[in-house]
Amino acid sequence: MARRLLSVLVTVALAAMMSVARAEMAEIKVAKQYGISYLPLMLMEDQKLIEKYAKAAGVEVSVGWATFAGGNVMNDALLSNSLQFASGGVAPFVTLWSRTRGNLDVKAIGAINSMPLYLVTRNPNVKSLADFTEKDRIGLPAVKVSIQAITLQMACEKAFGPGQQNRLDSLTVTLSHPDAMQALLSGRSEVDAHFGSPPFQYQELRNAGMHRVVNSYDVLGGPATFNVVWTSSKFRAENPKLYGAFGKALDDAIAQINRDKRAAAEAYLRMSKDKDTLQDIFAMLNDPEIVYTTTPQNVMKYVDFMFQSGAIKVKPDGWKDLFFPDAQTLPGS
Repeated sequence: MARRLLSVLVTVALAAMMSVARAEMAEIKVAKQYGISYLPLMLMEDQKLIEKYAKAAGVEVSVGWATFAGGNVMNDALLSNSLQFASGGVAPFVTLWSRTRGNLDVKAIGAINSMPLYLVTRNPNVKSLADFTEKDRIGLPAVKVSIQAITLQMACEKAFGPGQQNRLDSLTVTLSHPDAMQALLSGRSEVDAHFGSPPFQYQELRNAGMHRVVNSYDVLGGPATFNVVWTSSKFRAENPKLYGAFGKALDDAIAQINRDKRAAAEAYLRMSKDKDTLQDIFAMLNDPEIVYTTTPQNVMKYVDFMFQSGAIKVKPDGWKDLFFPDAQTLPGS
């Protein structure tokens, strides 16, 4: 009898331990950046979509949100486990993918969008990259590592030839998009150019004396993914329901934007406190070059350049190596 009771107690204890081991995180943190490119994540925060889909899967979770100026800072937070989901440009994601091979194995859940990035200046003498001088300063989210910084390097190699990718690196300054736009438009800052993103680049070009020098789509030879969202394989393995809830929430938010862009524009203005007009944001969302989608597009153009230039030490065989299996069925590139 005693043995049978002991056996039952051991079974109950093991079951309890397995239940604890399977328990998913009760609190997670997600990070986004500035601009309409992060609109899907803004809707996810506003409507508590992650919580909604997690609850449907039987998990109660509290989701904290943070806004960062660049993907490099997010990567540090994710490595320290103070952040579970990071979002940003293809370049900082690929950098962390390369760094974490064989340990955390960071991969992307999916793309968020495809959008062009513009290099805008107020300097009337700058008509091309060759016209920049030591007197100019170019604001971008993170020197050398942001997607804007990598795109600038790719543009320099295209303009000046192999080995010239770093030609304008010394002119770049790390600034958030709102700060870079303010500096550019003030006319008083040494920052007289900004490699930005929507909506900032379009808002800048509405001002007298501003003009575009580079369009990322020209550099890449066509439309390309701007932002992706990523996490670690460790988090995915230990929190499969939360991972699944995030993916469903992202799909839901993107579907909402594509279904009703006016409502999406209204939500962006309300959440971002942007002083732009509804008409202008609505027009941006309807621009055929701006697409909200989880399908990766032209990411290998960035990967090939980053490997060739030494920015990453490991090169994936193809875009699918960068993404979790959920995204691998998409018609990516």
